[in-house]
Amino acid sequence: MSLFRPSVLAVAVGSLLTSGYTLAQSAPSEIQEIQVTGQLSRYSALKSDTPIMETARSVSIEGLQDIIDKGAITLDDVFTYSSGVYGKTYGFATRGDWVKVRGLDVPQYQDSLQSLFGNYNNTRPDVYTLEQVEVLKGPASVLYGQGSPGGIVNVVSKLPKAESAHEILAELGSFDRQQLAFDSTGALDSDEQWLYRAVGVYRDTDTQVDQVDENTRVFAPSITWQPNQQTRVTALLNRTETDSDVGAQFLPVYGTLLPAPNGQFIDNSTYTGDPDFNYYDTETTSLTLLAEHQFNSVWSLELTSRYTDAKADYQQAWTAFIGGDRYVRNADGSLYGDGLVPRSFYGSKSTSEQAALDARLRANFQTGALFHEVLIGTQYQDVTLGESGFYDYARGYDVATGAVIDDSTWINVFDPQYGNIPAASEFTYTASPDSTTEDLGLYINDQISVGNWRITAGVRFDDTETRTGTNTQSDDAVSTSVGALYQFDNGVSPYVSFAESFDPVIGDNGNGEPLKPQEGEQWEAGFKYQPSTFPAMVTLAYFDITQSNLNDPSSLVGEYQQQQGEASITGVELEGMVFLGDLSIELNASQLDTESAEGYRLASVPERQASTWLTWRPGGFEGFKAGAGLRYVGESWDGVDQLRTPSYTLGDLMIGYQTGPWDLTLNARNVADKEFQATCLARGDCFPGEARSVVGRVRYQF
Repeated sequence: MSLFRPSVLAVAVGSLLTSGYTLAQSAPSEIQEIQVTGQLSRYSALKSDTPIMETARSVSIEGLQDIIDKGAITLDDVFTYSSGVYGKTYGFATRGDWVKVRGLDVPQYQDSLQSLFGNYNNTRPDVYTLEQVEVLKGPASVLYGQGSPGGIVNVVSKLPKAESAHEILAELGSFDRQQLAFDSTGALDSDEQWLYRAVGVYRDTDTQVDQVDENTRVFAPSITWQPNQQTRVTALLNRTETDSDVGAQFLPVYGTLLPAPNGQFIDNSTYTGDPDFNYYDTETTSLTLLAEHQFNSVWSLELTSRYTDAKADYQQAWTAFIGGDRYVRNADGSLYGDGLVPRSFYGSKSTSEQAALDARLRANFQTGALFHEVLIGTQYQDVTLGESGFYDYARGYDVATGAVIDDSTWINVFDPQYGNIPAASEFTYTASPDSTTEDLGLYINDQISVGNWRITAGVRFDDTETRTGTNTQSDDAVSTSVGALYQFDNGVSPYVSFAESFDPVIGDNGNGEPLKPQEGEQWEAGFKYQPSTFPAMVTLAYFDITQSNLNDPSSLVGEYQQQQGEASITGVELEGMVFLGDLSIELNASQLDTESAEGYRLASVPERQASTWLTWRPGGFEGFKAGAGLRYVGESWDGVDQLRTPSYTLGDLMIGYQTGPWDLTLNARNVADKEFQATCLARGDCFPGEARSVVGRVRYQF
């Protein structure tokens, strides 16, 4: 993934879909300029269509053609080619898309509004409904309010276009994957005042984990009204339903990362639940409104709003990590002597309801030698989360005495047998009080151009209130950001920036005082380079993040929580893209140095990562395409510096041919079918990485 290149679209014909700048392609006798066709929109992660090359921030983008070429079948696949981003933190997953940016968990947005709240209460975005995926690195509270100092992830929906375009897609692949999808867009009238788009997906597939399958249905129609050149209004409906099971089996460390006492290893496909007990079924309905109006040459108005109603029904049994007499005490996750282990039984019915609005005035004007793009915005969000559930931990085992009471529901991880589950009547769902969070933010951001300088400065005030049952907690925060970039005539653009974040923490310190929000600060410096003599782009960034108001280290904890803990993350990221005739080469590398409040390395954060992707579209063989990639993920730790998850390297391949309206493509991810653990945690469980997947696609475009 290139830091400043959203995608490469048909390199063979010289059309590049990028973030809004011009490339030059070398020829034997002249330099041919290639005008770029795509830009960041005002609903992107930056809420601006300013070219990324002119922004003193790190932003990585994967466009539609990138997603297709690299064979991403889930959202977390999209994040695997970018520096400083760990895209599949917990390996193969069906419950969510786990991504860490600069070592930290980050919130997920769609069309510049937050779309994911808490865990296990809505569906995953389907990659076929997306136009591009963006990662804004570093604190983003000036534009978005509460969040992580790691940054945000923003996915951009497919929206109506005036030009008529239609496609039908059929997929067959590993684990009996079958998918049918369609995408149709165009004008509804001759004046092109009304545009439409309809996207649909039906998928039925097994997975790399025994007994775990998935059935997904998506329908995402949208309509745009543009009565004149000054006004555009789009309404987008998305209805997604998924019936599935949980891919994460929480396999014990002994038997995965380390051999079991009998020397055996547990197969990565092992299923520790029960097909008559487990399920993970989700539904999400969202209605999004995007509107913009140009009042005059200076002022314009943009509005983004969404209503979302989502729910998830979740039941799972998994292995419990406890001590016992049948094998050496295994609080570290080790197995009992014969592989028979107790299981925990869990159930949850969760809901999420969101109403959100982001309205902003934009002013483009000049004062003397200064050109301004001022954004004045207000953002309101009301989110209610509900949950009821049960949790039967280590059933049949007395944790206090270490005695085995009843092992009839236990499972042997080397030879699992199913059907030994408790009766449904033995579990009673208990409802938790609904939690409602309201947030109101006011912000102003100014992008200033003067000569070769690009300067950005912003400030925001947020007021947040959370009500849980009869308890109410209020927080407020002021966030700032500032950045400066200078564009030299030789294509080098050094920059420096500072940004802040805050994230409320619900609860009190044991002394009746509410906990303070976690706060983050980041300093970033680097350069972006785009030479004028040949098509290439390179960026190098160094950053230093401090996260404060964390839990105290255990050695400092008194009778109540003092929030004196502080974590630090420093890192270097390198991203580049080079175009050599029919060949495009993408390079990414990063190194992170992390320290938690307790003085350990952050859990599940690779210290080093590197990736490369090559795409070849030969001009002499029109329609042919091929691609290959390598992904290296360095070692990571468990959060207390005791368990080390080894590094791994994976290879991906793509080959295809397009003729007329037909496009045939074959993708293979982890082509060597390497078995590995994505991460292992201090509590004693490991998460297997993705197995080899091969998917054949046939597109008919008309």
